[in-house]
Amino acid sequence: MHVNNEFLELSERIAKAVHVSIKDIVGTAEAGKTLYTGADGTPTKLIDDVSEKAIFEILGKEGSPFRIISEEAGEKIIGNSPAIPDLTIIIDPIDGTYNAVQGIPFYSVSLAITSTDLNDIIFGYVQNLANGDTFYAENGKGAYFNGAKLKTSGNSDIHKFCISVYGYRRNTVAASGISENVRRIRSFGSVALDLCYVAAGKIDAFVDVRGTMRMTDIAAGKLIIEEAGGIVTDGDGDSLKLENQLLSRVCVIASNGLAHESILKLSTGITDEGK
Repeated sequence: MHVNNEFLELSERIAKAVHVSIKDIVGTAEAGKTLYTGADGTPTKLIDDVSEKAIFEILGKEGSPFRIISEEAGEKIIGNSPAIPDLTIIIDPIDGTYNAVQGIPFYSVSLAITSTDLNDIIFGYVQNLANGDTFYAENGKGAYFNGAKLKTSGNSDIHKFCISVYGYRRNTVAASGISENVRRIRSFGSVALDLCYVAAGKIDAFVDVRGTMRMTDIAAGKLIIEEAGGIVTDGDGDSLKLENQLLSRVCVIASNGLAHESILKLSTGITDEGK
């Protein structure tokens, strides 16, 4: 059972358009020029703006109406529709902007297709724009990496975990507590790809204890992890809900599901998990 070809083909066209639009400015000072403050409240760089415009151009040619929620432009309706369209596309035009500006080959385009209910995620897609690695999933049909079925890792020992942790400046106690209780810590710089690495079993968990994650960061990766057998919650262990506004922020704990409670304890300040 494979995913919806229409959604996948649209996503592939979007990723190709973004790659073409930014390839000549990746790794340049020009790419990092701040243009304005985006709808999510953070600075929009030139490379973000160029990527988003490429995406809107593709979607504008589709003919079908979409509700778009994008990190830079905010909420827009594309196409003729008398009401809110049936499908919403949640977009992060460049996830890992710093990496892209510096020429570090770990930055992505991330998009999730939902119904009018943002938490009804139908399809998720993330592509590493530096090398073409592609992750995608459809609700109920599994998750895939370059066409191969994905499954999270089988590691259940927290002390053997490799975890991507974000939050050393904002929550040093939780971040250091996690670090002391696992085998390896990584921080790659593109949350969407970090989440996909959990889905692929390349790392065992992703933890953001800053409380700064937005829907555009996590929507696609959330579905990809869940379809690969993993779990995504907020910092309290509750099912992660996407808020219907870009300025909302949450903590995110994503894992293979085999030591999720231990990670939650460590992320809330319990610093010794039976060492």
